[in-house]
Amino acid sequence: MDFNQSAEDNLFDRARIVGKPHARIDGTLKVMGRAPYAYERNDVAADQLVGYPLCATIAKGRITHMDASSARAAPGVVSVVTTLEIEPLDRSENNVARLFGGDLIEHYHQAIAVVVADTLEQARSAAALIDVSYQQEQGVFDLEAAWEKLDNTGEPLSDVGDVDAAFQTADFTLDEIYRTASQSHAMMEPHASIVDWSDGGKMTVWTSNQMIEMNKQALATSFNIDPDTIRVESPYVGGGFGGKLWLRADAVLAALGSRASGRPVKLALPRPLVFNNATHRSGTLQRLRIAADAQGKITAFDHAAVSHTLPGGSGENPVNQTRTFYAGASRRVAHQLIDMNLPESADMRAPGEASGLAVLEIAMDEMAQKLGMDPVEFRILNDTQVDPEDPSKPFSERHYVECLRQGAAAFGWEARNRTPGENREGEWLIGHGMAGAYRGAPTLDSGARVRLQGGRLIVETDMTDIGTGSYTILAQTAAETMGMAMEDVEIRLGNSAYPTSSGSGGQFGATSSTAGVYAACLALQEQIAKHLDVETPRFENSRVLAGDTDLALSEVANGEEFVAEDTIHFGDFKDDMQIGTFGAHFIEVGVHAYTGETRVRRMLAVCDAGRILNPITARSQVLGGMTMGVGAALSEGLTVDLERGFFVNHDLASYEVAVHADIPEQEVIFLDTTDAASSPLKSKGVGELGICGVAAAIANAIYNATGVRVREYPITLDRMIDQLSNAAP
Repeated sequence: MDFNQSAEDNLFDRARIVGKPHARIDGTLKVMGRAPYAYERNDVAADQLVGYPLCATIAKGRITHMDASSARAAPGVVSVVTTLEIEPLDRSENNVARLFGGDLIEHYHQAIAVVVADTLEQARSAAALIDVSYQQEQGVFDLEAAWEKLDNTGEPLSDVGDVDAAFQTADFTLDEIYRTASQSHAMMEPHASIVDWSDGGKMTVWTSNQMIEMNKQALATSFNIDPDTIRVESPYVGGGFGGKLWLRADAVLAALGSRASGRPVKLALPRPLVFNNATHRSGTLQRLRIAADAQGKITAFDHAAVSHTLPGGSGENPVNQTRTFYAGASRRVAHQLIDMNLPESADMRAPGEASGLAVLEIAMDEMAQKLGMDPVEFRILNDTQVDPEDPSKPFSERHYVECLRQGAAAFGWEARNRTPGENREGEWLIGHGMAGAYRGAPTLDSGARVRLQGGRLIVETDMTDIGTGSYTILAQTAAETMGMAMEDVEIRLGNSAYPTSSGSGGQFGATSSTAGVYAACLALQEQIAKHLDVETPRFENSRVLAGDTDLALSEVANGEEFVAEDTIHFGDFKDDMQIGTFGAHFIEVGVHAYTGETRVRRMLAVCDAGRILNPITARSQVLGGMTMGVGAALSEGLTVDLERGFFVNHDLASYEVAVHADIPEQEVIFLDTTDAASSPLKSKGVGELGICGVAAAIANAIYNATGVRVREYPITLDRMIDQLSNAAP
């Protein structure tokens, strides 16, 4: 099915299921512990062994010697594979760090061996017996020091208008430097896989991965085998946030272990390896300049940033939203990558925008203060309905101003604290802050297969559910399209034997995959119409209606199965417009006047993301993003050992994510909007919008509470306590 123009009026505009609240259809399995996650799939292959990884203890250099004889002789050990025993594995285009093979070490905790044994304890104990010698080389680990050595910020990604002239003639200007920390995905379920490659022929992989087809192709590339000999299954993913988009060491090591031992092998990365072996969000240093006239109209942005990456990577680009979010005739944005020898930096929830809006939305507040304007009104004044870099390109739908106005009213913004440091409750300083949110709304081609078996519909697609509610919204889509009840639809996900979907990530999953299921259902309707020799049938109440035909779906096939398959192809007509999602965050904090401890007291998000397919699952996504934003603002930051080049706080005890006790009150409001240019369902993703801007709203609230402006994340008490003396009595 080709989607080559904006959707017209269709069944989703009069939906009875899509857009309505439905509890997760997989929720019961999860709360009862019956949802099959990768490491727990003991039933899929007999005689499973357990693998345990050994990883490098240097960040850069070469291995000069490995002796695994003691490990091979240890109790219960079946096989050991070391990196020196095989040539470096080929890397897919989405893998920057090498996954295994050869003597070269590119980062700390790079996998260098796998031990396979009868039990986890035996494998772990034996791994510690492997003797490794290195030739260590000096690495680059300090982003701040590397940034100071740069001669320039690199070639601009965009340079529109006359930025320098705008600053020379501006009535008000801002010029500040901000810092965001490196962050870990820290998902609840670590990377884990079971691999059966015991005969060296067909490979079956039960894993935890967001993108099934890409994972399959990456395995084929790594081992130089035919992708048709590989089957990948990942029906449930215990959190990913981008950290499970691509092939990682767990699947590679389990495959090597299975081939060597001749039996299926299960392997999960120990928690420290989630931080240092897998990927993370790069920290950034950002210089942001804004120019405005006396009325508060922005005339120019100049946003330059650096982030770190292994050679060949993409880092964290935090400047893209500055190109399109606000009006302004002139703008220059630049992002320079600094090659460093830290673990691989890659996609993490709202890559780019999460870090960029954490800075841009502080700067917008600082500019509003210089102008003596309400931060909400300043943003409204500088709204735009066209791409500022190309005014001929309109936004398909943009309701950012409505987000701001509705949020301000619901939050009670008019009654906010207006003088920083002046609102107290005992020893607590109370502050209010807000920030805007923006995230693109991309789509990817997505396929599905539907099977009509009697009165039951089975949907098959390799789409994944990473906690987002894919099972539920796909069932809603199929039931709506076919005129059936939700209970009569079965969803099967996460299997490479099914048609290739968009996968989960980048805020494209829900929009793309539901459109793919819709396309497959339309193909099934055409098949049914041809079989019954009717035109333009209607599908209602599990029946087919057309002229004199009124037949139950269960009777259509006379006991046989109807199967239809299709893929939604999104046309390039979208290139003529900007398609995005928008939001506004309002937050109240309390800051202890003597210790600097910050507590979030209440949070409100207002979101404009097209048709909301399921308010329950969408709200859950936004709440999760808001919670991650609290962590980014107040506690989350990977600390680098600048001598040895690794993240020191590589566990959930010392890498402090936000928890329930940190989030007392959250509210989400969805605007009643649609976007016909996005998909046939007129929906857009919302899973990453929720984190965008949250950190800045908290930073702005802290300033409002204390009068202390902190431009470095996370805003821990040590970064402001010495400035709180003026706030304390």
